[in-house]
Amino acid sequence: MKRAALIICSVLLADQLLKFWIKLNLQLGEEIQIADWFIIHFTENPGMAFGLELGGSYGKLFLSLFRMVAVVGIFFWLRSLIRQNAGALTVASVSLILAGALGNIIDSAFYGMIFSESLGSAATLFPEEGGYGSFLHGRVVDMFYFPLYKGYLPDWLPIWGGNYFIFFRPIFNLADASISVGVALMLLFQRKTLS
Repeated sequence: MKRAALIICSVLLADQLLKFWIKLNLQLGEEIQIADWFIIHFTENPGMAFGLELGGSYGKLFLSLFRMVAVVGIFFWLRSLIRQNAGALTVASVSLILAGALGNIIDSAFYGMIFSESLGSAATLFPEEGGYGSFLHGRVVDMFYFPLYKGYLPDWLPIWGGNYFIFFRPIFNLADASISVGVALMLLFQRKTLS
């Protein structure tokens, strides 16, 4: 249980500290170039992964409530694994998934109430006029952008030949990475994690 708590708390703390720093120091769309292939690019995701959305305010509310139910389910799954003395890799994988899910729920649930908009300037924490949204209507802060390859695809390539191409285009956050690593560990070592 201690290992799971340490993983969850460490990921949550790092995720939220980074997101707060981004919100309070950058305006929406602003970038910090670390290397040609590594950019901190501040964007906000109003819905699901890759910017997909469910229809309007009610869709956002449904998505936020669904995330909360999923997190409760993952928590009970993790607790069950710990009680069954599951392997360390299994507990670590599910802990990473839970930590990432919690990190993004915090944004969705509270950021709309505690931050001002980030358009044209960095956000303000606890603005006098109130935040940009209500409970469960916040936006998830994303910042990691890794355009590992930029260029035109060869003309001989079917369908996409001659088109400009960027690999890896998605912008994500530490919570997303935590979920991805947790799932990847489970898939790569499924004999160890599922036995």
